Amino acid sequence: MLYPSIDKLLNNVNSKYQLVNVVAIRSKQMCENNHYQMKEEDYKNKKEIGRALEEIEKGLVKIID
Repeated sequence: MLYPSIDKLLNNVNSKYQLVNVVAIRSKQMCENNHYQMKEEDYKNKKEIGRALEEIEKGLVKIID
């Protein structure tokens, strides 16, 4: 099962399409800049895409329409 669940993520994002775009942009930023908003040991996922999803779930990524 994926963590975090899509139901929790859609509370912070308007649509699945917007979620995909935001996650892609944030994970690319993580790869290029090596900048994370949480401590390394606080993430449950090892890959940047999963970590971006975790940040969105916790409200650390601000989404501007």
